[in-house]
Amino acid sequence: MGGVFFALSRGISATLIALIVSFQPILTSFLAKIYLNETLTKFQWLGIILGFSGSLIIIISDLIDGLTIVAILAGIVGLVSSSLGIIWQKKIGSDLSLSGNNFLQALSAAIFHLLLALCFEKFFINFSNDFILAMSWQIFAVSLGAFLILMWLIAKNKANETSTLFFLVPPISALLAFLILEDTFSSFDLLGLFLSCLGVFMVSKIKIKM
Repeated sequence: MGGVFFALSRGISATLIALIVSFQPILTSFLAKIYLNETLTKFQWLGIILGFSGSLIIIISDLIDGLTIVAILAGIVGLVSSSLGIIWQKKIGSDLSLSGNNFLQALSAAIFHLLLALCFEKFFINFSNDFILAMSWQIFAVSLGAFLILMWLIAKNKANETSTLFFLVPPISALLAFLILEDTFSSFDLLGLFLSCLGVFMVSKIKIKM
C-alpha cells in the first residue's frame, strides 16, 4: 500500500496504478507455483486471463495519464510487495491468530514508514474532516476489516485463488462510483465487470482439469 500511495502522490492516475496492481493475481500464481507448489488447471488459467481482461476493459481509457518513471516504479514495488506478502503469509503465518497477524503487520509497517517519514517527510497533518474520514476508513474498514478477511481467505484457500479476487477491484470501484459519485457506467464497464466476475468464479469454484 505504501508503494501505491507513493505512486499516487507522484502524479500517477488511479486507473493506471489499478492496472499495475491488477497483475498481482498473475504474479502471485507464478510465485505460488515456485514457493508453495500450488498449481492451477488450464481452465483456471483461462479464468485468470478473463479476470485480467475485465479489469483492463474498465481502466484502459485512462491508461496514459500521469505516466512517470518514479510513479511506475513505485507501483511495481506495490505490486511485487503485495504478491510476496500473500505468499509469505500463506507459508509461515498460519500458526498465528488473525488478530495477532494483523497486529504484527500493522506494527512492522508503522515502524518502517516512520523511518521513511523521518528521512523524507515534513511532519505536518491538516486535521480536516476529509482527512479524519479518510483515515478512519483506512483504519477500520481496510486495516481491521479487509486485511482480516484477506488473511482468513489466505488461510482457507490457495494463495493463487485468493489473489484472483483483486481482479474485482476495478469493476467494483467503477460500480460504486456510479452508485455513490454519479459517475457514468458504460456498457464496456458492464462487460468488464462480467468478465472479472466470471474469471474469479472459474479460478475459485471450478476445478476442472485440462
